[in-house]
Amino acid sequence: MSADETRWLDANEQDAWKPLVSVLLMLPSALDAQLQRQSNLTFYEFVVLAELEQAGNGGYRMTELAAVTSGALSRLSQVVTRMEQRKWVARTPDPLDGRATRVRLRPAGARQLAAATPGHLETVRRLVFDELTPAQVQQLRRLMVKISATLSAPESPSKPPPG
Repeated sequence: MSADETRWLDANEQDAWKPLVSVLLMLPSALDAQLQRQSNLTFYEFVVLAELEQAGNGGYRMTELAAVTSGALSRLSQVVTRMEQRKWVARTPDPLDGRATRVRLRPAGARQLAAATPGHLETVRRLVFDELTPAQVQQLRRLMVKISATLSAPESPSKPPPG
């Protein structure tokens, strides 16, 4: 796409984009800092533990867990290795496909998650939800679902702008 074909952001879009960029850069760091300070966990480790708890005793295949945590398989593998050393998770061959690996939450991981959750939720409330009305929370959910769906969709060739 050449410079004359660039679809520039208008003033309204710029006014929305700048604070979004700020949130994208600052929120993960703030959540990570709180979790590391209070629970010796990274934000990504917390997300992995929370997803494994939701999965129940069967856990997830590593590829499925990477998808639901929006992480690269290589990054997830490193995180799971560290968590395995701490006895928080266990890896086992998938009974349906011996080439695949499943990971499940162990009791020590469940205890770590339970201990970390109250402080994490308080931080999430303080940083995200306390200043929003219920209607704004619903609007935020709708917007994030829409953006998330766009991010999850296979990339299609860009269409030229109309006109």
